[in-house]
Formats: sequence, structure tokens, C-alpha cells
Amino acid sequence: MRLSRAAVLARAKAVALEGVRRLNCWGSHLTDISICRDLPNVEVITFSLNGISDLEPLNQCQNLSELYLRKNNIASLNELFYLKNLPRLKVLWLSENPCCGSDPHRYRMTVLRNLPSLQKLDNQAVTEEELSQALVDGEEITAPPARRSMEGSCSASTESSAAESTMETESELLSFGLEETNKIREQLGMKPVPKDKFSSFSPQETDCSRKTRIRVGACPFSPFMWSHWREDSCSVELPFSLQEPENNVLNAILLLTKELDTEGLEIVQETVGRRLQVLRKRELQEE
Repeated sequence: MRLSRAAVLARAKAVALEGVRRLNCWGSHLTDISICRDLPNVEVITFSLNGISDLEPLNQCQNLSELYLRKNNIASLNELFYLKNLPRLKVLWLSENPCCGSDPHRYRMTVLRNLPSLQKLDNQAVTEEELSQALVDGEEITAPPARRSMEGSCSASTESSAAESTMETESELLSFGLEETNKIREQLGMKPVPKDKFSSFSPQETDCSRKTRIRVGACPFSPFMWSHWREDSCSVELPFSLQEPENNVLNAILLLTKELDTEGLEIVQETVGRRLQVLRKRELQEE
């Protein structure tokens, strides 16, 4: 999927591309980010959980200081060639891409050798010792990656990566906890959730400890559900109970939902509606 000008302006709440400072397209099934060539003043970009494979458009983002690319389809570390001339880049999250390979040390050393100005890589602070070691163990990248010549192959690859990204997004939700929630909040530029607020919605301290499954037909974004929202505790007084794994998922979702504006909530509502339709069809087929 191509990231369009309209989508950028809507996400960034800007009237012109030159005015975009922060862009969050987490989990948006993106494969084409060519529009980034027209974002000279963007400072923070969140592209995690997409199907992006080409970083060349980011070469024009000279004011970029933070870049989040976790779980995409970046196949080669040679893509770092396009980031080497970004003078303000201090934070990069590139983990869980094919380019990371099976040798974590070699991967980290290669990234730091080519991007020595980084202060944080994959949510881990960069040390002076690592920068020195990277000169020895890291591989210097001097040329961009070779591109496939067959458009059909590229198209099939991007479609496959987008589908895999969708599956990974759903599976990730099953293991959300405080750590994962705060990682996502950090990518979105939000403050971390204190342990006391997160635990206040735990099964041991709420009515959600009773073992009753959510029915698919009960949409968590209906007006009735929103009427049970408690701003002071960042939780919902649910009219039904959840099993513990489901409670963890809802926990993370609700903590993030509070940060969304009207537009963001509408997007969530549409997504939930589509998901409910799929689950309802599945239930009917099983019956």
C-alpha cells in the first residue's frame, strides 16, 4: 500500500507536507513510502509493523531525529546507505527485520559503524565502547542495495509481507503487557504508563477476574461501552468479565486509546467493525 499525501496530512494534522513534524503510521500495511521525499522537516517517523522494504525516500528527511521501523520487510543492511547522510538521526528501531540476520552482534556493530551518531538502537542506549568496537566488527556500507528488476516479483513480495505483517500484529496483541505497551507508547511519543496504573486494571483487582469470554457481538467501542469509561483510572467498568489473556489485550488497548483524538478513535472503530464482521462470519461457518 502506498502512503498518500492525504494520509500524511491527516495523520500529522498538517495543512502542507512542509509542516509535518511527526508522522505515525504504525501497522498501516504500507509498502511504498515515496511521499517521504517531500517531508523535509519531519523529525519523528513511526513505520513499525508494515511491509516497507525500501528506505531510499528517507534520504531526503534531513531533519529526521527518530525513526521506528521494527517489523517490516527490510531485507538488507545496505538500506542503511540511505540513512548515513541524515545528520540529526539519534534514535533508530530496526529490530525484527530480515536484515537483522542470525548474528545480533554483527547486526548491531554494522548499524553503529555506519550510523555512529545514534544514541539509541532498538530501544537500547549506544555506548562509547560499542562505537569503538563497531569500527572493528562492523561492516562498512558504501553502496545502496541492488533492486529487483521484475515488478511482478516485487509486487508479490510486498503483498506477502503486508499479509505477514497483519498476522504478526494480531499475534503480538496476545502477549501485550506493561513492557510492550510502553514500547509502543515510546514510539508514539507518549509517556510510559506507571506500574500502579497498569496493575489497577489487573484481573486480581477488578471484576474482570471472573472467567467469562467476550462475545463477538459485544463491540467494545459501542456508545454503551464508552459510557462506562472511567477517566481517572484509565479503565472501563465492563458489563461482562474477561479471561486473563483477553484482559491483558484489552488492558493495553484501553491505555493507548485514551491518547487518541476523534479521528484516531474513528479509525479504531472502523477497524474493530471489520474485525467483528470477520469473526461473526467465522462463527456462523462453525455453526
